[in-house]
Amino acid sequence: MPLVFEEHRLGGLAEGGDPAALEALRATASGAARLRSARSAALEADLGALTADGRPRSIVVVAADAPVGEAPAAVFGNGCPVPLVAVRDHRLPGWVAGHDLVIAVAATSGQNADPVARAAAEAVRRGCRFLGIGAPGGPLAPIAEQARAPYIPLHAAGAVAADIGPALWGPLAAVLTAVGRTAGITAVPAEVFEAAAARLEDVAHQCRPAAEPWIDPAKSVTLDLAGALPLIWGGTPIAAVAARRFAATLGAQARYPALAGEVPGDLAWQAPTAEGPFGGDGAPRSIFDDPEPEGAARMRAVLLRDPGGPGDPGDSDEPSVSGDSGGSGAMAGTMTAAEESLRARGVGISELRTEPGHPLERLAGLIALTEYVTVYLAVAYGVDPLSSRPVVP
Repeated sequence: MPLVFEEHRLGGLAEGGDPAALEALRATASGAARLRSARSAALEADLGALTADGRPRSIVVVAADAPVGEAPAAVFGNGCPVPLVAVRDHRLPGWVAGHDLVIAVAATSGQNADPVARAAAEAVRRGCRFLGIGAPGGPLAPIAEQARAPYIPLHAAGAVAADIGPALWGPLAAVLTAVGRTAGITAVPAEVFEAAAARLEDVAHQCRPAAEPWIDPAKSVTLDLAGALPLIWGGTPIAAVAARRFAATLGAQARYPALAGEVPGDLAWQAPTAEGPFGGDGAPRSIFDDPEPEGAARMRAVLLRDPGGPGDPGDSDEPSVSGDSGGSGAMAGTMTAAEESLRARGVGISELRTEPGHPLERLAGLIALTEYVTVYLAVAYGVDPLSSRPVVP
C-alpha cells in the first residue's frame, strides 16, 4: 500500500504526536550542543605530531557523510593554501602519500563506518599523516593508536539513532578546527562557531513542532513538496553542499527521492527534466485550467538561497569573509535565468533562505532548515525518520 501524505500529522506534533517523530525533532534540535562540544574536543586534542613537520601537501577528509568532507573546501574557499579533498569511498586516491594529511571521520559504528575504517588503514600503511575523529572507542580509535596518531573523541550530546541528521555537526566542527590547526591558516574564530551554534538554535525555534506552517519555513516547504519530485539547486558552494545534503537525507530519513545540483554546473543535464514527464507543460491556458491535475506526478524546484555568498541573486554588499571571493553577476544572472525558465515551464518553486554571515553560519542555517523539512516530510508520510535501512547488508 503506497504511503499517503497526511497534513494532519504535522499539526498533531504539537499535542504529542508520534514518539519517534518527536525523538527525531529533539535530535535535530541538538545540533548547536554538538557543534560546541566537538570544537572543544578538537581544541583539547594534542595535534603536535601533525604540525611538527610543517604544512601538509594536501588534506584528505574521509567521511561517509558527504558534507563533512565537502564543507571545509566551501567554508575556507580560496583562503586555504593547501588542497582540501573529500573522499567517501574505501579507496584513497593513488597520489596520497606521506606528505599528505588524512583526516578520517566515523562518528558512529556500523555499515557507514566500514569504508572509512578501510581507507584509514590504507592511509596508515602508506605512511600518511593521520588524524582520527569519532566516538570514544569507535572503529578508528585502534587504527590511530596503532599508528601513534592523534584521535579526537566525540561525545554525543543526546542520542542519535542514525549516521545522518544532527550527527553532522560534531564531526564537521572537529574537522574545521583540525584543518585550521594543521594547515597553517587562520582557523575559524571562536565567535564564528558560536554564531553558527546560535543560528542552529534560531532555526530550531522557527521550526518547532508548535509553529504554524505560515511562520515555519520548513513546514511551508514540506507542504509544497507533497507528492512532488524535488529538484534542489544551490547557486553558491555553500548552498550546493546543503543541496546535496538535503537530497541525501530525504532519501535516507524520509525515503523520498530527490535531485540535487549546483548552478550553473548541473544545469545542462538537470534543467531539461522540466520538459519531461515530471515537469510542467507551460503556464495554464486560462484561469479555469487546473495547473496541477489531481494524481499527476510533478516536479517542485527548491532553491537554496545564500545571500552572503557570490552567485546568488540575493548577494549582500558586505565585504567578503573567509572563503567568499566577492559577488559574481554572471552566476547570479544564471540562477535568475534558471528560475525564470522553470516558472515558464509550469514548475512550482519553493525557497529556503539563510541570512548573511560567515560561510559556516550560512551553511548551518541552510542545512538546519533542510533537516527539519526532511523530518516533517517523513512525519507526514508516516515514515520513521530515525530508522535507516541499509541496502547492502
